[in-house]
Amino acid sequence: MTSVLEMNGVSVRRDNRHIVDQVTWRVRDDERWVILGPNGAGKTSLLQMADTLLYPSSGTVDILGERLGRTDIFALRPLIGFASSALARRIPAGETVLNVVLTAAYSVTGRWNEEYESIDERRARRVLEEWQLGEFADRTFGTLSDGERKRVQIARAVMTDPELLLLDEPTSSLDLGSREVLLGLLSEYAKAPGTPAMVMVTHHVEEIPVGFTHVLLMREGRAVAQGPIREILTRENLSETFGIPIAVVEYGGRWVARAEAPASQ
Repeated sequence: MTSVLEMNGVSVRRDNRHIVDQVTWRVRDDERWVILGPNGAGKTSLLQMADTLLYPSSGTVDILGERLGRTDIFALRPLIGFASSALARRIPAGETVLNVVLTAAYSVTGRWNEEYESIDERRARRVLEEWQLGEFADRTFGTLSDGERKRVQIARAVMTDPELLLLDEPTSSLDLGSREVLLGLLSEYAKAPGTPAMVMVTHHVEEIPVGFTHVLLMREGRAVAQGPIREILTRENLSETFGIPIAVVEYGGRWVARAEAPASQ
């Protein structure tokens, strides 16, 4: 299978501190990755490098066959779908949901003087239906719930048929119902034919959708372990990643983790 993302010996330093420290990692086009770890582990920094928003202090990053720092990132970015809370804050509250998704074609966050063809609008409406947002097309972004906004961000990210889809904590701040709706949709998308390679950042194993295939565990900027989920998501690896004894079990493709109770004396 083809590699869509390769990081070799990548480090990011800020104020004499390693945010990312000597990470080597590869994502193939048929893989669905989760990056899991505590706050400050370097997860979002990896995602920002994958989206050409951050350059490594050392090491190399290759995205869709292009070397970061040696390629035109503005030609590369339309091939990458990216959804994050930071992006959501740049979307005008008064913009319609249809336009939020439609403007992904020009990589802008607000409708201005761009011209769109009817095929663009049909594509945007189809994507909205796929993410259970068809009835919200004419609503303004600012009137949506958190769960609806998260789904709009992802719909926008897939609007351009990207070759790599990056999701930064897509279920954060959601209530249980909204989280489960979104995880169900992500599971369906991850398993569908023609879906691009996916990388999702999260803090919680409970938020890993069914259909995701691999996991990268991060702690203090370093990779603790990486590979197929069922091989890597173990008590030993999670305990090392989070710094406390953690038990983990799988139920029907979903995972549950909790701190282990201390042994009785």
